[in-house]
Amino acid sequence: MSDTALVLEILKQVRGAIKRILLRFQPVESSSFFLDSEEGLEKLDGICMQLIAIGESLKNLDKVAGAELLFRYPQVDWKSAKGMRDIISHHYFDLDAEAVFDVCETDLPNMLPVLERMIDDVENNLLG
Repeated sequence: MSDTALVLEILKQVRGAIKRILLRFQPVESSSFFLDSEEGLEKLDGICMQLIAIGESLKNLDKVAGAELLFRYPQVDWKSAKGMRDIISHHYFDLDAEAVFDVCETDLPNMLPVLERMIDDVENNLLG
C-alpha cells in the first residue's frame, strides 16, 4: 500500500470514528447523562473507545505522512486530539465526563469538515 493510500485509509477511519461518536452522542444532553445511568456509562465507554482510536490513528498519521500534514490544517487542535487518547487510556478512572461531553459537542463537529477537506486534498493530490 502506498503512503498516499495509507494516509487516505487513516483519514477515512478517523472520519468514520467521528461519525460513530456523533451518532452515539445524539441522545446526550449534558455530561451528567454519562454518569447517571447504565445507558449513559455505556455511551461514555463506546465514545471513549472511539476517541482512543482517533488519537491513535492521528499519531499513526504523523508517522506515515509526517507531522507537516496535520500542520497544514491548523483549524483543529491536533495535539489535544492525540492527547485525549493518552488521557483516556492512562487515566480512565479519573476521566472527566464534562471534557468528553465538550469534545463531542464542539470539537468533533468542527473536526469533521476539516477531515473531509483533508481527504479531498489527498485524493486530488492538492498537498503538493
